[in-house]
Amino acid sequence: MRGLAASDNDSGIRADDTLLWRGSTAVTRAALLAEAAAIAHALPRGAHIVNLCEQRENFLLASAAAMFAGRTQLLPVARGADALGVLAGEYPDSVRIGDEELRRLRTARLVSPARRDLAPDDPGQPVMVPFTSGSTGRSQPHPKRWRALESGARLTSAALRGAIGVSAEIPLSLVGTVPAHHMYGLEFTVLLPLLAHMSVHGERPLFPADVAAALSQPARPRVLVSTPLHLRALADSQIVFPDIDLVVSATAPLDEELARHVETRLRAPLLEVFGSTETGVIATRRTAQQEEWRLYPGVALEPGVDSTRVAAAWFDQPQRLQDVLELRGADRFVLRGRNSDLVEVAGKRASLADITRRLCAVPGVEDAVAFQPEPAATGVASRVAALVVSRGIGARQIAAALAADLDAVFVPRPLVLVPRIPRDALGKVSRAALLALTRPRVE
Repeated sequence: MRGLAASDNDSGIRADDTLLWRGSTAVTRAALLAEAAAIAHALPRGAHIVNLCEQRENFLLASAAAMFAGRTQLLPVARGADALGVLAGEYPDSVRIGDEELRRLRTARLVSPARRDLAPDDPGQPVMVPFTSGSTGRSQPHPKRWRALESGARLTSAALRGAIGVSAEIPLSLVGTVPAHHMYGLEFTVLLPLLAHMSVHGERPLFPADVAAALSQPARPRVLVSTPLHLRALADSQIVFPDIDLVVSATAPLDEELARHVETRLRAPLLEVFGSTETGVIATRRTAQQEEWRLYPGVALEPGVDSTRVAAAWFDQPQRLQDVLELRGADRFVLRGRNSDLVEVAGKRASLADITRRLCAVPGVEDAVAFQPEPAATGVASRVAALVVSRGIGARQIAAALAADLDAVFVPRPLVLVPRIPRDALGKVSRAALLALTRPRVE
């Protein structure tokens, strides 16, 4: 899948295909990648490009430009001054490109050189380095070489088309509510448009009305790429959404009830994808109908007691996930939880994800997260704690509702009511933030 910039090729991608939607205006692959090639020629010196663009079109352009220039992109999740300072110390040859720098390059009327090949000259060179979110510890880099990006795009493209029921020749239009610099958003809103037969909407809509407006603009088939938290908000809204051909969800477990609710309200099948920063997407399921996940072809799992080894030909080496999986044949599995999700109190075990799900099911609860504070100095595991956003219901009522079908040792104490849970753009919340909001009550 080389030479994907402007010329026709054996993957079916053509120069006049749409790569980006500016509202309802289609921008061709040839036009956008010619601009990216020109920007590549003018990038500041430095082996690593720190892509800090927030606007999706700029991020896409900067990514393509870095590929054309043969430069490795660094894609940090944490973008505060302190985090970027640490990154600069670890990569002293890096330069930062944000929206303002990209806009200046775009208005400089640069001349595009002849190069049109996104693939690096050195196949062993990392193309991108995404970082883990750091929600349970320090953010870690995971370099991605071309073969991993290309293989992932090919397999995910096949999974999406299979879920919709269209052939590889039919272009898909993606609308994403997720940021591009997280691995999920990177795979779906950057790599699929660049490496597969797809286009992406240039905006990242947030509110239901904005999501509906953005979905009405690209050509069908349309795919909405989002998260469980955002999908719940969309499904609970009174907005009438335009025709959608597929909804994709990731970043947090999605229960069957919510999946059915989303499918009913958005009038489209929902495909949940399973993966990580370490592996990329490796499995999918139709959550409203299936408990089991189906692995991508070529991916092999080796479950352990508290983690799972994942191998594929396009990985540099097998990866270890902190997920407990149960195999169901050669290509299917059931997710039993993360080792950090399973807690033990008074000799009994439970899942934090299940407790969180039960909290969110209590009438009047709008959002919640259960977690286990750090063990006491004695080494005895502490009780479960929780943050809850509620409307018209108090902490005691919520605890009583939980106690009706949950062992008393797992009913959160403290159960802290907050106006909002400090989630990031993917709906995740760091352990440090959870401890900060509950520490005065648990020490």
